[in-house]
Amino acid sequence: MVSVDGSVFIQIVNFLFLIWVLNLVLYRPIRNIIRQRQEKEDGLKQSIEALSEAAREKDEAFANGIREARVRGLKQKEALLAEAETEEKRIIAEINEKAQAELAAVREKLAAEVAGVRAQLEQELDAFADAIGQKILGRTV
Repeated sequence: MVSVDGSVFIQIVNFLFLIWVLNLVLYRPIRNIIRQRQEKEDGLKQSIEALSEAAREKDEAFANGIREARVRGLKQKEALLAEAETEEKRIIAEINEKAQAELAAVREKLAAEVAGVRAQLEQELDAFADAIGQKILGRTV
């Protein structure tokens, strides 16, 4: 049989003292470390969220910049194409004018040569007619 005497109270006091000492030496520092770790983790989570949001914003800004650059590039391309088309038309018109001038010069030169050849043939026509007549008739005309 177990008898309850004064040693039970000493054991209870000893147990409470041991819990108090363990709390001071062991449990409180561990809880502080766990609390600090939790605060650090919360701070890192907030930093991650802030940086993620900043990255999303920068990504959107980059995408918007790309879109705007493409639009500006397209407008510049269209302007350059319009300018090139105008230049092409001017060059074609210039070449056409030169070709027309050269064609007119060639026609004038050809007309002058035709006139010269015609005049020469008209001068020689009588001689040819006489020669043909002599050959056909067999005598001088």
